[in-house]
Amino acid sequence: MTGNRNFDVIIIGGSYAGLSAAMALGRALRKVLIIDSGKPCNRQTPHSHNFLTQDGNTPANIARIGREQVLRYDTVTFYTGLATAGIKTATGFDITTDTGETFSAGKLIFATGITDNQPAIPGFAACWGISVIHCPYCHGYEVRNEKTGIFANGDMAFDFGKLISNWTKDLTIFTNGPSTLSGEQVDKLAARNITIVEKEIREVAHTDGYISQLVFTDGTTAPLKALYARISFTQHSDIPAQLGCELTEQGYLRVDNMQKTTVKDVFACGDNASMMRSVSNAVATGTFAGAVANKEMVEETF
Repeated sequence: MTGNRNFDVIIIGGSYAGLSAAMALGRALRKVLIIDSGKPCNRQTPHSHNFLTQDGNTPANIARIGREQVLRYDTVTFYTGLATAGIKTATGFDITTDTGETFSAGKLIFATGITDNQPAIPGFAACWGISVIHCPYCHGYEVRNEKTGIFANGDMAFDFGKLISNWTKDLTIFTNGPSTLSGEQVDKLAARNITIVEKEIREVAHTDGYISQLVFTDGTTAPLKALYARISFTQHSDIPAQLGCELTEQGYLRVDNMQKTTVKDVFACGDNASMMRSVSNAVATGTFAGAVANKEMVEETF
């Protein structure tokens, strides 16, 4: 990339949250750089839902339209690459990419998302976002009333079971080992015909990401149409940690109601700072982060 290396704001992550922040800032006449590596977490998901005007569109197409619209503003520059390091400077921040290029800005917005820690079960990762799903609001309608599983244990399995029972009555919890649900929880689930299977899963059998059945280590199987799972995650970027940004107990970047992290002039939006993992939430928090960052710059210079 040639030309300007100094910007008002650098946005790391160019999916829905990052693009929305860039649009707010670009329209506010700020010089903005988006750095994006082109690997959104929902790249396997066939369709996005629960987002007005785009319900049923593909994630890639929504992002393509968003990027085209944002880049119509000559105040916004898009850089394809991976941001790998960040340092605080006397005037703001320096961000370095994997190719050694460095860019500077007074403020940073992290829209970097999270990385899902896939269990080492063959077929699980291939189905992630397609038929192994995390959110009933995003995907539940499409598998309503189908034979459905929940991959979880303990309190999470119980809470998820209650929630998913709104979308289907053919529901089984797969704990992938000894259950840690309480007796009371088991009884409440059983009263609603939600069964618990403690067998260890050997494989998620599928065709092109669509589950046909779970295969257990004892050789038995369980046919399924969909499997809900809430798996652990890590922050996709470690630059916030390099800068000293705090995490919540759940592992999200800690932000206040202005999308500000615990480090001055650093903001976060989208999946990296919220358990509400949806396109609409990413867009909303990205827009807000951009607007707040602009307001801060106005206050600093007026």
